[in-house]
Amino acid sequence: MLLATLAVVGIRVLADRYERTMTREELLDPSARIGRTDLDGPLNYLLVGSDRRPGDTGPEQRTDTILIVHVPAGLREGYLVSVPRDLLVTIPPGGGYPGGEDKINTAYEYGGGGRDGAQLLSATLARLTGIRFDGAALVDFAGLRNVIDLLGGIDLCVRDEVRSIHTDRVFHPGCQRMDGAQALDYVRQRYGLPGGDYDRQTHQQQLLGAMLARAGETRLRTDPVQLHRLIRAVGDSLTVDTNGVPVEDLLLALHGLATDGLRGVQVPSYPQMIDQVSYVRLDSGAEGLFEAVRGTRMPEWAGAHPRWVTRI
Repeated sequence: MLLATLAVVGIRVLADRYERTMTREELLDPSARIGRTDLDGPLNYLLVGSDRRPGDTGPEQRTDTILIVHVPAGLREGYLVSVPRDLLVTIPPGGGYPGGEDKINTAYEYGGGGRDGAQLLSATLARLTGIRFDGAALVDFAGLRNVIDLLGGIDLCVRDEVRSIHTDRVFHPGCQRMDGAQALDYVRQRYGLPGGDYDRQTHQQQLLGAMLARAGETRLRTDPVQLHRLIRAVGDSLTVDTNGVPVEDLLLALHGLATDGLRGVQVPSYPQMIDQVSYVRLDSGAEGLFEAVRGTRMPEWAGAHPRWVTRI
């Protein structure tokens, strides 16, 4: 009982620190927001990865990382559903954009990036999938480099040789410790990979799983200075919309979610060239996935569709 009490107190202290470091914004469009605030599950969160902070008004505000995080009832396992960046969708009007068909990663740009871009992207996803979200987070992936370095690097297993188009790095097959710059360079690559962007999606899922595993190691709990630096770095990299739920309650609810309970999921789809432009189109199995995420049958769907599921 004493240990449990100390654990709860520790989570509340950490939550208070997170509350003071993270930026709060309404990232979800009203049409994409679920009308409840309980944490019993299942839960769905939208995770948007960007290399720019919300206040940045410069050009090229597209996001290359769009993840739906599905946590079934019981909150012991999670599914990271990667939405292809080149998926052809109908984007509704918003942020001065009149609406029309385009790649889904342009919705963030058409909305103006930051909060407004995330809202238009969430509205696009809700229209496409029927999924309503319990919250959202905008992640500055460039800022995650510092987080990974404070963790002492993360362990990633490279399946196929990867040559960076941004640096002179070559990532050879095998499990290896990567620092922040190496890890982010690795997960950005898609050219020359057997599965192209689908492999990149898997690498991004592995990155998040590796960070969670590294953060859960005991040494951080016994080094308060390092833990404080890590919390500040995470807070600097995140803008969150918790749908009115205190961060404290969210951390308490999800504290049992471990890396070995995570699965990576790719949306059933296929590439297609249209007017010499490369797109991705949904195939007939996508609606079954979206229905599972909306309801309670995600574990059953994953078991029946191993082609689209990977262990992180």
